[in-house]
Amino acid sequence: MSRSLRTFQVDAFTSRLFTGNPAMVVLDADGLDEACMQTIARELGCGDTAFVHAPAGPDHDLRIRFFTPTREVPFVGHATVAAHVVRAQALRIDTQRVRQLSGTGIVEVEVQSARDSAHVSIHQQAAARVRSIEHGDLEQLLDALGIGSADLDARCPIEVYALRSTRLLLALRSHSALTKLKPDLPALARLTPHLGADGYFVFTFDGPPAGCLTEARMFCPAIGIAEDAVSGNAHGMLGAYLVRQGLIEAREGAARFRGSQGTVLGRPGEVDVEVQAERREPVAVRVSGTGVVVFATTLTF
Repeated sequence: MSRSLRTFQVDAFTSRLFTGNPAMVVLDADGLDEACMQTIARELGCGDTAFVHAPAGPDHDLRIRFFTPTREVPFVGHATVAAHVVRAQALRIDTQRVRQLSGTGIVEVEVQSARDSAHVSIHQQAAARVRSIEHGDLEQLLDALGIGSADLDARCPIEVYALRSTRLLLALRSHSALTKLKPDLPALARLTPHLGADGYFVFTFDGPPAGCLTEARMFCPAIGIAEDAVSGNAHGMLGAYLVRQGLIEAREGAARFRGSQGTVLGRPGEVDVEVQAERREPVAVRVSGTGVVVFATTLTF
C-alpha cells in the first residue's frame, strides 16, 4: 500500500523567498518509524526536516521530531517556525497558542497569521551560562577563527551558554571583521569537546541592518553545519547574555531586540528576541520570526 505525505520547503526567519534559513516540513507523519523519517530527511537533503505528529498525551497539542540528513536532533528553532507557518496555511489558522512536544520537552508556541505568512513565537526558559573562556584557551580559539585579540569587543566576555545545545558567544568590534571571517572549521570542531561548545556564534553591534541591534554568523562544524544561515536558538542565548552583561536594559521586566544573520551567505534573516528578567537575571525568553513557503509537494512511496 502506498502512502502520501504533504511536504513543504519553508524559508524561516524571513518574509522573502530564497532568504532566511530553509527547512523541510512533513505533515501527517503519524506511523512513520525512525528509520523511515531518517531516510526521508536524507533524501530531502535540506539541513533540517520537521515531522509533525498528533499528540501522544493530554499535556501537549502536537509532537514534532527533527532530523538532519544524518541523525535526529532534539529541537530546531527555525524548523519549528517553519512547521507552524505550514500548519497556519494548511489548517487555515489565524491565531493559535499550542504546546509542542519535542526531544527536549514541551515548549509553548504562539502563531499569528498574516495574508501570505505567519508570525511564530517560541516561549522558552532562559539559557544558562556554562563557562567563560579563560586566557589559556583564548589563543587557540582566536587562531581557529582567524582573528586577533584586537578584533574583540572589550565590553563582551567570551562565554558558553546552554539551552538544548551549547553555543560559544563572541563579540567583534567591527562589521568588517565579521564579514571577513574565514574560520578553520576542522580546528573549531576539534576545540568543541574542550570548550564545551557545539557551535560558535560570532556577533557585532557595528553596522547591522536598520532596526537590528546585532549582526551575526554561526559556525557548527562539530555537528555537520559549516555555517548556519539564521539561528533562533542562538539568538535566544544572545538575549540572555546581553541582559546578564548589562548590554541591554530590561524595562518593566523585559528587554527586546532584533538580530540579523545570514547576510554573508546571501540568505539574510531576522530574529526578534524578548527576555523576561528579574534584577538583570534572565528567567524566560521569547524568540519570534516569520516564514514563507517556497513550495509544496506530495511525497508518495
